[in-house]
Amino acid sequence: MPEGVEHRERHFGGVSMLIAMSIKDLDLAADQRVIVDKARQELLAKMEPARAAGKDLASTLADGIAVGAVDRAKADAAVNKVVAQVQGLHDASVAALNQLHTALNAQQRAALVDSLQTHWEKWKEAHGQDEQEDKQHRSGYLLGLVKAIGLTKEQAEAIKANFHEKMKGNPQENKHKEVDDHLQAFATAFKSETFDAKKLTGAKMANGHLARWGATRRVRFLEAAAPVLTPEQRTKLAQMIRDHASRAES
Repeated sequence: MPEGVEHRERHFGGVSMLIAMSIKDLDLAADQRVIVDKARQELLAKMEPARAAGKDLASTLADGIAVGAVDRAKADAAVNKVVAQVQGLHDASVAALNQLHTALNAQQRAALVDSLQTHWEKWKEAHGQDEQEDKQHRSGYLLGLVKAIGLTKEQAEAIKANFHEKMKGNPQENKHKEVDDHLQAFATAFKSETFDAKKLTGAKMANGHLARWGATRRVRFLEAAAPVLTPEQRTKLAQMIRDHASRAES
């Protein structure tokens, strides 16, 4: 999966997904790998209810695209279900996070924190690309649609204009403060010699923000795209959404 897509698509895992992605970047000894892989698999397993909610959202969006109009009420209700599941991820993952801390040495814990921040920056970049003033659409989800379903330049511009209109009123200042604050607290705690994930109190808010921000932007973008597409393009995009949702994330 291309990096931008990888970060843009994974709303359902919240900060836990960013941590799971960061674990893959670590340089580990063979004996550590067994323990750390087990912790990572437990993190991913805890995401299953959120992943299922994400598949339901994808199905709602695909249905809307297929008929040329996304039902906002149904889509927003599906987003709420995703958010509710993602908000509980940290509490469900306390044991795995504590196990991860125990398995790593100080240098590796610092490396994981650095990698986590890098993935967070990439997540923000991936989710901001479609609002850039780029007439050539050299990045972002819109570029993917130009390539995958053959959007014309006029269609791409119409979708971008529609999307900007739908996103008006979305608060921009300090828009990711909940996540920034939580990641700072996590970094300080995780790099220390003693760590208890249960004491990190900002995780629920951070996870909820990540899920709602990413999923809502996708809903609004597809709302903007649906009426612009030809019937053939709608059929192809709806199938792409379903196919992506059916693939296992890891």
